[in-house]
Amino acid sequence: MARPSTLNFDASRLLDGATGQFRNLNPNEPGQWPTLPKAAAWVGAVVLAVVLGWFLLIKSAAEELEAARALEPKLQADYVSRLRQAVNLNELRKQKLQVQEYVTQLEKQLPGKAEMDALLSDINQAGLGRGLQFEHFRPGQIQVKEYYAELPISIRVNGRYHDVGSFAADIANLSRIVTLHNLIISPAPRDPSGNLSMEAIARTYRYLDSTEIAEQRASAAPKKGARK
Repeated sequence: MARPSTLNFDASRLLDGATGQFRNLNPNEPGQWPTLPKAAAWVGAVVLAVVLGWFLLIKSAAEELEAARALEPKLQADYVSRLRQAVNLNELRKQKLQVQEYVTQLEKQLPGKAEMDALLSDINQAGLGRGLQFEHFRPGQIQVKEYYAELPISIRVNGRYHDVGSFAADIANLSRIVTLHNLIISPAPRDPSGNLSMEAIARTYRYLDSTEIAEQRASAAPKKGARK
């Protein structure tokens, strides 16, 4: 029966000895601390270093890893898209050539600067050839776009219904591109014969030569820089 009391006594004495090592410690002289306080201090320092390392190094690396993982689906989709383009490269080149040929055909339908007078004469002759009477034929201000120039022409003609319709069809069938806008057809004023009056804005287009394109890009460059 004496053994349990002896064990309890020894455990109590060890506990008192251990707690006694933490009493009256001088924080200015940790080198003179007993063994248990030194060990506890080392363990605390290690734990503190691990915690600080987590928040300062590992956490930022983990956030970068999560960001990279979030970016992975986009990169995979981009890779698949580029792979498809690489597989279909020859077909895409053929389509590019077809588009270039189509653009070239459209450019051929646009007159140059020297051909504009002839085109205006063709529009006027189309009306006169249908027996229409021009009340006015007034070219407006040329509007320069990025790759072409647009010339609006205010037109008012008088004539019979079928002649007015044929004139509009003749405009559409010109070898150069001419479009009609703001079309208004009404009975001709002070005309007892029942003729019609047609008002419209005919827009003709011409391509810009290399010098004009360079000037247009040079004038547009400061505007783009100002937006930034």
